[in-house]
Formats: sequence, structure tokens, C-alpha cells
Amino acid sequence: MRLLIVNPNTSDEVTDLIRAEAARSAGPDTRLDVRTAPHGVQYIETRLESLIAAGAVAEVVADAFQNADARPDAVVVAAFGDPGMPALKELADVPVLGITEAALCAAALQGSRFSIIAISPRITAWYRDCVERFGFGARLASIHSIKEELNGIGTVQQDFAETLVELANRAVREDGADVVILAGAPLAGLAREVAHRIPVPVVDGISAGVRLAEAVAGLACGTHRAGSYACPPPKPRAGLSAGLDAHLATRQAAGAGTATAAPAPAAPVTAPATAAAGATA
Repeated sequence: MRLLIVNPNTSDEVTDLIRAEAARSAGPDTRLDVRTAPHGVQYIETRLESLIAAGAVAEVVADAFQNADARPDAVVVAAFGDPGMPALKELADVPVLGITEAALCAAALQGSRFSIIAISPRITAWYRDCVERFGFGARLASIHSIKEELNGIGTVQQDFAETLVELANRAVREDGADVVILAGAPLAGLAREVAHRIPVPVVDGISAGVRLAEAVAGLACGTHRAGSYACPPPKPRAGLSAGLDAHLATRQAAGAGTATAAPAPAAPVTAPATAAAGATA
């Protein structure tokens, strides 16, 4: 299995954290292709920055499908808030998961209520929107965040580990959280280090994204050939990157007619001769 993991932030330091945690989480037969957004912001903190990142992620995903020999079996969008999701599901004919939806699903499987620990106060309203969009609003106990200014996006874990652990324990103690999610790619891998200091399950978005992407790809449920997540219909385009334009053209050509084709009539079922004889005996 091959997973494409896209860091929608432009920080190579964060990509290194993602790559390391993904390698620790992936199964032994899973190959990882970890890439960084080619343009955007160093770390995504607002809805507008997420919107900017979505286009960059779409370009990376499209480019990954140009090489048939290295085609991914699933895609993981590796930034909390899932920039470009769920629209990116329309772009690929393989499962596309964001680490937010993966972390929320993992948390929901382990407890009734969960809390999110974030790295910035500005980010919390957007995260609350994401939880509501994925249908988990009633199970959100709280969102807490670091209040101090960050020294650097690649050193959040080292600089604020104690603060993050205290916020997680406060969520358990005061808000009734059954599960805690450490939110954001800059915190990739931290859950492993601090889980013994927090008395409930601690979910890492990167590890949840990798493991659930492997599971969903392994289920081989099929692709979106119709419905709201089918590939967009052909129409005039302008200004897209060459890779994105080519990928859309390929997807649209492959899907032509599948959404409207009528199913073949089922063959009549005829009872075996012996069964029919037995019925009249």
C-alpha cells in the first residue's frame, strides 16, 4: 500500500515531524510519500489560510497521480482543520482523509466526549466549525489552547509540552473529557511521549490519519462514480497548474457516462432442476 501524505503548511520542519510519526504509525507494508505544500503559509491558523492551502494541496494530490507506478492508494491531508476537505474527495478515485476527521472518529470510538488541545487561541473557532461540520458537535467537551506566542512552529512540542499536558488534564478534570486530541501537525508524535501523564486516551491526528487511511483503503469499498463526491463535470478551465488540469481531464474522461449509465437488467433466476423437482414431489 502507498499513502500520499500532504502537509498543507509550507514548513519543512513540520513535514519532518509528520514523516517521523507517520513512519512510526504505518504498517510494515505501507510506503509513505510525504510532501509539503508548494505555496501558502508557514502554518495554518485561520479559515482564509486554510482556503489558500486547499489549492496547494489539490495541486500536490494531482501531481502524485501523474506517475502510474507510484500511484497512491489513499491520501492523508495532514493539517488539523483539513484544508480542502471534503472537496478533495472529488479529486481522487482513492480514499482521501483529513487528520481532523480521522482524529474525531478515533476519539469517538474510545469515549463519549472529547476535548481538543490546540496551539493557538485564533485557531479554536475554526476547529469548532470543523467539529460541527463532521457531525461531532454534541460530543465536544471543550477546546483549550496555548495562550503564549509561539517561538517557532517546529519547536512547539519542546517549548510547550508542560502547558499542553496541563491543558489536557484540565479538560479531563473540569470538562469531563473521555478522550483528548492533541491537534495539529506541529504536535505530531507528542501523544506517544505524554500519554502516561494524561489519564484518558490521547489521540494523535497523524497516527489516526495514517492508520484509518490504511484501513479504509484496505476495505476496498469502491469509488465515487456518482453522487456529490463524484469528479466534477467537464467545463472550460483557465489558470490551473498543468498537473491539476491534466489530472482533472484524465478523471473526467475516465468517468464519462458512468454517472448516467443505466444498470444492465438482472438475469432471471431459475431454480435448479433438482430443486424444482423436489418442490413438486
